[in-house]
Amino acid sequence: MSEKNCPCLSGKLYSECCEPIIKKQILAPTPEALMRSRYTAYAMQEISWLKDSLEKSQRKDFDEKSVEDWSKNSEWMGIEIKQTKTEEEKNIGWVEFIARFKQGNVTRNHHELAEFHRINGEWFFYDGRAVKQETVKKETPDTGRNDPCPCGSGKKFKKCCGA
Repeated sequence: MSEKNCPCLSGKLYSECCEPIIKKQILAPTPEALMRSRYTAYAMQEISWLKDSLEKSQRKDFDEKSVEDWSKNSEWMGIEIKQTKTEEEKNIGWVEFIARFKQGNVTRNHHELAEFHRINGEWFFYDGRAVKQETVKKETPDTGRNDPCPCGSGKKFKKCCGA
């Protein structure tokens, strides 16, 4: 059986990337490595890792059944790390990411800014918040059908560029 690439799209083999973290053979060295392992845990249905990698104060709200259902009923398509920031002296870090997955025939993007805390040398997921999509603003004014064409032809828009 040939080994497969890691679901986190690092380009590494699963056994050399997220598996040792998920199986608790090594500690995640950075918040990004922990985030990648958590994404991979969803893809590989390693639900216990999702709970164990939560900061203890957050575990009481962990709904194992719904997490397992989401993990099993989604096709995991990859994670894109947008940016990371770590404040080593404060033992805190952030990872902005987009997790792509498919449910049924619908592809979804989960865009989040995740917060991580390091406790006794070990990184834990603390909390995340959705990143709002920026509103696209139109730079040019609307041209009505009967307005003069903005190209300067002297014709009505509907008879010129709006045709």
